[in-house]
Amino acid sequence: MTNSSLDNIKKLRELTGVGFKDCKIAIDENKGDIEKSIEYLRKKGIAKASKKMGRTAADGLVVLSNNDKEISIIEINSETDFVAKNSEFINFCKEISDLNLKNKGDIKKLNKEKMKNGTSVEENIVNLISKIGEKITLRRAKYFDQINGLNFSYVHSASGKNIGKIISVVKLFGVTKENNNDLGNKLAMHIAASNPLSIDKSGLDNKLIDKELEIIKAELLNSGKDKNIIDKISKGKIEKFISDNSLLSQVWIMDPKKKVQDVLNENKIEQDIKIIDFVRFKVGEGI
Repeated sequence: MTNSSLDNIKKLRELTGVGFKDCKIAIDENKGDIEKSIEYLRKKGIAKASKKMGRTAADGLVVLSNNDKEISIIEINSETDFVAKNSEFINFCKEISDLNLKNKGDIKKLNKEKMKNGTSVEENIVNLISKIGEKITLRRAKYFDQINGLNFSYVHSASGKNIGKIISVVKLFGVTKENNNDLGNKLAMHIAASNPLSIDKSGLDNKLIDKELEIIKAELLNSGKDKNIIDKISKGKIEKFISDNSLLSQVWIMDPKKKVQDVLNENKIEQDIKIIDFVRFKVGEGI
């Protein structure tokens, strides 16, 4: 048995809690692939689930990488903030983020990418889980090019350059870095603070609106409101919900007398400023 095989068996035991003999069989059957070995053991009924991979990883970091033409962000989760502050985990996240930019936010491709140590991202994740003792996952990623627009970003609760708990990116058409850099940065900050769900009403999921309307009506009914006025009150409340969650109609965080659309109109020079796309990642949100 080679040292490499023995190391893989140890990692598999650490991840699944399964005995040495069964782990060796799994490793041999799957040519050293840890993830396939876990699946193999689960199918055999030996491991109902990976001990660590069955846990919830709702902490971690969001990391941004960029160059003159592109920008990307990725959320990498751990189980605790203690690990998120670990220097080895932080360095790992930085390298992953740079590879995420290279792979244009494609996590499937990213997992197969080789890291500086010569092994794949997914192999390094397994090694880090084994070493640190917590579940670590690549949760989500987003990539922006600069075709038909310029990108601006904001990092909240930064623990280092381009690393934090909330990162937002916005892509704008009709702007230049020379004239609109301050606007772009402030708009990214607004997105981080206000958490819009879409650029405008048309981008909101109809199922989400219907569900919210259902909740509003039920709440009004349970509060004792007359059935004859519930529809009228509900209409006003759902319009406010749409306005509060659509970026262009949100109240501008730096001047409550203005909407985001007003600010864009005030800053245009030769052509209208349009929001092409945006994203906001907050660590652990929705987990």
